[in-house]
Amino acid sequence: MNIQRIAALTKKELKKTVREPAALFMIFLFPIVFVLAFGVSFGGVDGSQTVTYQVGVVNLDGADSQGSQAFTGTLSNMTMLNVNYYQDNQTMQTDLSQGKIQAAIIVPETFSQSINTYYTSPTDANQWVNSTVGLYLDQGSMVATQAIPPIIQQVLTGIFSQNQPTAQNPIALQTSSLEVNQMSTFDYFAPGMFTFASIFMIMIVAQSFTADRESGMMKRIRISPITPTEFITSQVAAYLVIALIQAAIMFGMVYALGFRPEIGIPIYAFAFIIVLAFSVSNVGFGLITATIAKSSGAATGLSFLFLLPQMFLGTFVGASLSGVAQSAGKIVPSY
Repeated sequence: MNIQRIAALTKKELKKTVREPAALFMIFLFPIVFVLAFGVSFGGVDGSQTVTYQVGVVNLDGADSQGSQAFTGTLSNMTMLNVNYYQDNQTMQTDLSQGKIQAAIIVPETFSQSINTYYTSPTDANQWVNSTVGLYLDQGSMVATQAIPPIIQQVLTGIFSQNQPTAQNPIALQTSSLEVNQMSTFDYFAPGMFTFASIFMIMIVAQSFTADRESGMMKRIRISPITPTEFITSQVAAYLVIALIQAAIMFGMVYALGFRPEIGIPIYAFAFIIVLAFSVSNVGFGLITATIAKSSGAATGLSFLFLLPQMFLGTFVGASLSGVAQSAGKIVPSY
């Protein structure tokens, strides 16, 4: 490959993008407007705002049971949860189905008994009375389905680790144990915004290539000494520069609105590498679209064949979809 040719074509592509107002808006201004809109809507502008989830609790363990009282009391003291107590499960499930609460918790009859048997024989699991805390979630709440289970698990684990750390206890909750911080909805959405904004690279690439073909630029390139490898490499290099600038703008916006991931500099660098790798796949989808499309207008429409699946299956939107859709989302690059 001729490095000089690749550099010349890369420079040409960057200049063409800079001189096109519509492309500049989609690449650079759209992420700014996008982040601001979500920041204002979901608590990113005011860093003190946190998400509050409505949670229902039915305590079958009895009002005089100290174990269940400690559990429900801890839930009530958490600022992220607004606990509503119910007398029966049917009423609670009705409110859950109507969207009045985002989660329903059923404390079993043997809850306190499980705690007592654990403290009596903390190292002998055969002496424990096992119990299962029932947790029902509102699947229509994209953030609640991911945030609430770790919170409940964290509280349950805390009951048994007050005196010493424990990896096993007699009370089970069918969810993974994760550390949950008090975050706004914007904090949950922010990582997916990088992917969401980068997806539109498909449309930009498709429109650019079809415009070059319509203007005769592609014919002039084909009769030049430039090889196909050099040409494709130059296009990928140009759009990687654009993707890097776009990612930097996105990060600057979400950081200014209060997004503070607790990671080190190497992880930041790795995240940017992942975004660049994803941008390469979008350039590829844009090239496929440009190959099929006969005009820049057709390229815009055809690009949505690759845009929509990644927007709905691979970004923050996917959390509110059905289980089948979430499984299908794992095969798209944006996931």
